[in-house]
Amino acid sequence: MSAAALAAATAAAAASRVEIRDLTEVSDLTEVCRLFASIWQPGAGAQPVTTELLRAMAAAGNYVAGAYEGDELLGACLGFFGSPAKASLHSHIAGVAPRGLGRGIGFSLKLHQRVWALRRHVSMITWTFDPLVRRNAHFNLAKLGADPARYLPDFYGPMRDGINGSGDTDRLMVRWDLSGPAASAASLGESARVDAAALRERGAAAALSVAPDGDPLTAVTDGPVVLVGVPPDIEALRRTDPGQGQAWRVALREVLGGLMAEEARVIGFDRAGWYVVSREKSS
Repeated sequence: MSAAALAAATAAAAASRVEIRDLTEVSDLTEVCRLFASIWQPGAGAQPVTTELLRAMAAAGNYVAGAYEGDELLGACLGFFGSPAKASLHSHIAGVAPRGLGRGIGFSLKLHQRVWALRRHVSMITWTFDPLVRRNAHFNLAKLGADPARYLPDFYGPMRDGINGSGDTDRLMVRWDLSGPAASAASLGESARVDAAALRERGAAAALSVAPDGDPLTAVTDGPVVLVGVPPDIEALRRTDPGQGQAWRVALREVLGGLMAEEARVIGFDRAGWYVVSREKSS
């Protein structure tokens, strides 16, 4: 584990004004469960995770950490080892309390997780996110420098919580090469930037965009660089117009999922709401 990775994680925690701790005690893990339940608002008494599960995960040597301001838990993250033989870590769930949003706590947690993994000779962290959520796409691809690997239709099945609604749970699987140049640059605050407007001026076409009425608008494109748009706030849209929200799910699955099935590569995300996809094969 490099001193640079530790220094970046320490600086990020200081900037977000939190202390990040590994968690093992039942009382701390119960607090994490309460935090996640308050964020996801699951129905019918369900929970995103349970204290018993977190206790077992921590006891087995997996990653459970919390971000604290004094004694107040403002964020937490859970990850468990993947195959082969603990060479990778899968980051299953991470969340930040509303009071902690906008302070970089999520970024601090990921850099802490990176250091934790590197200390255990883990070179890769994977996780999934909803590709319709703009802020998550920007955070994962631009802020952290993670690399999209697969489009996964209805990955979890019905979740019926306050964030996912009751529709299909498509996910984008990303890989984070912990010692790679993208992750190293990201840890220093050097985000991976792409400029969709400039790419359009150079001939890139939009295969999916937002129509004036908010519906998904698809188009046939054959250029080497393709732009795939997502709506400004899919979570609000699911609450106000579930039909339109589901239309976006179907459209993104067909367009982005279709491109990735054809081995096109997502090379970035513009904060204005565009995935940038290259059809050119990597050498």
